[in-house]
Amino acid sequence: MGHMNYAGVLKGGIAAGVVMNISEIILNVPVAGAQMSKELAARNLAPVTESQGVVFVVITLLLGIATVWLYAAIRPRFGAGPGTAICAGLVVWTLSYLNTAITMGVLGINSMGIVLLVVVWTAIEMIIAAAVGGYLYREE
Repeated sequence: MGHMNYAGVLKGGIAAGVVMNISEIILNVPVAGAQMSKELAARNLAPVTESQGVVFVVITLLLGIATVWLYAAIRPRFGAGPGTAICAGLVVWTLSYLNTAITMGVLGINSMGIVLLVVVWTAIEMIIAAAVGGYLYREE
């Protein structure tokens, strides 16, 4: 069993994080931004600020790196390739996006329509991002 290529994790992870951030910007601005803003306002919650947006971008980039790290970690057991990368991506999706979307719905912060949109959108996002990140990762 070889050693993990941390430079490869970083390279693939940043690529995955960029894919995720582009997808998140599309989702949260033109696709669902107006509805999300209405729902926040209806609950007397402040709109998302620019500085909060920066935090979200950084966290999403870190999720991309974590996805490729997980891919590299499970690759010796499950084999190299898109199936293993997608598996890693869906684990990260479950622990991050799915968990958060359901929590926001249960707390009544987002409507079930937004929750469903976020769950489906981000699942597709993570499949693509993990496949890209996994494709770029190579063992030393």
